[in-house]
Amino acid sequence: MPLIHVTLLAGRSPQEVAALGAALTAATHETLGTPAEAVRVVVEQTPPDHWFVGGRSMADRRRSAPS
Repeated sequence: MPLIHVTLLAGRSPQEVAALGAALTAATHETLGTPAEAVRVVVEQTPPDHWFVGGRSMADRRRSAPS
């Protein structure tokens, strides 16, 4: 039973998250031959102020990005 854990920046729509879960399930089934019913996908969305790149939060990086 494969478990796929994905962490994304928060802000994706429920439809986008569902599509990602379906695509990852299908890819796992096609690649590994695992029955789709046995594939588990966990999608975690992290707020931009809790995600850091180079010591700066993504919230800060977005605020300072040129428009």
